[in-house]
Amino acid sequence: MTTREPSKERADIDIQSIVEQVQSGDTHDYAEIIRCFQKQIYIYCYYMLGTKEEAEDASQDIFIKGLENIHKFSYTVSLSAWLYKIAHHHCIDVIKAKNRGYKFWLSVKREQVEQTQAPIPEYDEMVHRLLENLHVDEKRILLLRSIEEYSFEEISEIMDMKPATIRKKYERLRKKLIKENKLGGGFYEHSFKAEG
Repeated sequence: MTTREPSKERADIDIQSIVEQVQSGDTHDYAEIIRCFQKQIYIYCYYMLGTKEEAEDASQDIFIKGLENIHKFSYTVSLSAWLYKIAHHHCIDVIKAKNRGYKFWLSVKREQVEQTQAPIPEYDEMVHRLLENLHVDEKRILLLRSIEEYSFEEISEIMDMKPATIRKKYERLRKKLIKENKLGGGFYEHSFKAEG
């Protein structure tokens, strides 16, 4: 599963011209950047933060920060990697701010679901179970590698780590989750992109 655009080269050319227009002062064109990346940034925020409301708020904040800092962007990395870096730091700040109440929030959410007996889509529940027991860095690496299919080099740019460190952390995480899968459930292994 991937949310990245199939015709990447063509999209990069179009995005580059839009970025240049926005950097030269035509901020109306920024709406096109939002349209191109809104879904993937929202999905990343949703799985990092846990609720649709927080993901929506975070996505808006991230695109506002992107517009405020677009003059600093250069094509040493892709625009999507640059936006993910903003999303990465923003989600970390949100998680830190709510960290004390996070476990309490999860238990309340479970209790509400049990009381209302509202059906939870199987895939959504699976992903939440998978992410719930991971550290923040593990969540980010898993989302960026397995869901967004970024390379280790791109993830290293987003997370400010060396590619070799990202690769090692991903491989340890992969082994950990596959081991848990063998001990208890049957739903993790298909979620992993093979190393390479």
